[in-house]
Amino acid sequence: MIKLKIDGEELLVKEDITVLEAALQNNIYIPNLCYHPDLSPIGACRLCIIEIEGMKGFPTACTTEAREGMVVHTNTTKLQEFRKNIVWFILSEYPDQLNKTTQLNKVVQFIGKKELLPGYMPHKRELPIREDDPLFIRDPNKCILCDRCVRVCQDVRGVGAIGYVNRGIDTIVTTPYEISLADSDCKFCGACVEVCPAEALTDREKFEPEEREAKLVPCKNACPANIDIPRYVRLIAERKFQDSIEVIREKAPFPNVLGYVCIHPCEEACRREKINEPIGIRELKKYVASKDNYRWREKLHIAPDTGKKVAIIGSGPGGLTAAWFLRISGYSVTVFDALSEAGGMMRMAIPKYRLPREILDQEIEEIENIGVQIKLNTEIESLDELFNQGFDAIFVAIGAAKGMKMNIPGEDSPKVLDGLSALKAINFEEKIDIKGTVIVVGGGNVAMDVARSVLRKGAEKVVILYRRTQKEMPAAEEEIEEALKEGIEIKFLVTPKSVTDKNDNLEIECIKMELGEPDASGRRRPMEIKGSEFMLKTDKLIMATGQKSAVPEGFGLQLNKKGTIQADEETLACSKKGIFAGGDVVSGPASIIEAIQHGRMAASEIDKFLGGTGQIEQKFVPEDVENPYIGREEKFAYRKRINMPTLPVDKRKNNFVLVELGIDEKLAIEEAERCLKCQLRLKISQAPLPPEQQTE
Repeated sequence: MIKLKIDGEELLVKEDITVLEAALQNNIYIPNLCYHPDLSPIGACRLCIIEIEGMKGFPTACTTEAREGMVVHTNTTKLQEFRKNIVWFILSEYPDQLNKTTQLNKVVQFIGKKELLPGYMPHKRELPIREDDPLFIRDPNKCILCDRCVRVCQDVRGVGAIGYVNRGIDTIVTTPYEISLADSDCKFCGACVEVCPAEALTDREKFEPEEREAKLVPCKNACPANIDIPRYVRLIAERKFQDSIEVIREKAPFPNVLGYVCIHPCEEACRREKINEPIGIRELKKYVASKDNYRWREKLHIAPDTGKKVAIIGSGPGGLTAAWFLRISGYSVTVFDALSEAGGMMRMAIPKYRLPREILDQEIEEIENIGVQIKLNTEIESLDELFNQGFDAIFVAIGAAKGMKMNIPGEDSPKVLDGLSALKAINFEEKIDIKGTVIVVGGGNVAMDVARSVLRKGAEKVVILYRRTQKEMPAAEEEIEEALKEGIEIKFLVTPKSVTDKNDNLEIECIKMELGEPDASGRRRPMEIKGSEFMLKTDKLIMATGQKSAVPEGFGLQLNKKGTIQADEETLACSKKGIFAGGDVVSGPASIIEAIQHGRMAASEIDKFLGGTGQIEQKFVPEDVENPYIGREEKFAYRKRINMPTLPVDKRKNNFVLVELGIDEKLAIEEAERCLKCQLRLKISQAPLPPEQQTE
């Protein structure tokens, strides 16, 4: 440690730091722009000039080493004047009003302005603004040549996509020969934007400070369960497959199931999509889940018995997730389900060609192995009865397992089924008569699952009717593509109006539709075209247009107009004390990943209700420091998404063999390496700003 004095204040600081660092560490602000905590100092802007007793000239604080006995002055009259001259020079070519939020503006406000040359009008360079890059906008007119973007790109990231071009007053920061960032092998990590103090580099998508993390790392934000997607993708790229699966397992007890059937909103949010194609996040999850050696079992800690019991009604993803986290938190947990097998909608509604039952069975078995009791063929009609049996809290997670029809004339024919009933019969291998032509009504994933399942059960022809266009279809794009590959016909802008049972078949009166203004869902509203009616014949009609919950009256819970349980959005608590509800029975038909999040929320809130802290999660993989160096890679922006191997179409007939065959280690690593590592931007230090009270 050494002693020195700055502005009359005696300081004790570590050796081998600069005067600027010594000052900042002790809340003494020295103006600066080219300095950044993560970069080597260069003293280019000269705003941090200081006076040191016994030393000639005005050295820069960012490049001057602090030494024993130094007496430093940072704010003399001379220094103030010199800094105002520098500010005048910086602003002499700045084209616009300064944005109040930028470091440049705050430094200017701190130092103050002067009119060095009365009547001088700033000279605008009128250089072309580059708006052709997918994520960023580059405005060289606002560049103050602080060098921070160049240094962070070259020295910290190791990419070197940008640099200086020209000499003297014509110097600008850009790519070689003014090519695009993609052609300059930029990795679009955003570090240059993060360190720019003057808005010469900005994000194309604007956002408020409170939205920062959500916008910069959208994949994690888009995941309902808040799984740390950037981390587990990075671990795959680093070949740490077991660490990767354990990161996922910290948040969800169904990583393998999610690898097969998650709706992957994270991929839809992936910033890489704006460059070419999003990362195959779900497929990466599926790969690492297949490599699990179950090391996490040794790390799993089941808390001591609390002496309290929790009942869970429904063995779907929400109920079993809550059961998992409550059990490891020390509670006795019993899950009740009316079906003969556990899994809820995962088993009842998802076809085996998408989710092999051995995958589902294995993950449910892990939940049972830690002591969760699952009672099947047990229909619960009264919650009070469960309390009478000694349960201290109840979580209702019965889903939305009742199919809906369209309320059109003739749909009560036995040849007309709802989508969920059809899927349940097929998945539980119950008797269902499928032959000839089958028409399926709907545009969601259930409709796709029904159509592809009945084709495998013997239908000669399958036609889907959807009242909007393919663009508005809520089904996953890959599900639509696979249905079309398998020969399923989709008639768009069509809806049935009535059904007539004609002995051997059904006659369906349909009408053509057109799209009007957007409705509450944001999609354009379908409207009938008068006089466009036409007839279709079919052997079976399956309505896959929606589903709803069937909450027993004996539960005594308040329901909303849609028939779902009213539960507090934050706590999932219901109208009766000790009762919580989540998943589809609260939200309406949603996804497995959303149900998992509700299950975890419920577990936390039930833990609090029963006297715990609500801290139900366990860390399997300690936090590590991610290497900020990502290196240069030729044509990185043009690396395409891997092709998922699938079962040939001609081998899918009359069977439920898995269609998506999965990827190998080589492809998994290649795909993970396509990640932009957006999370690294959040690790960049904030540049030191002037005290707020002196910049207002």
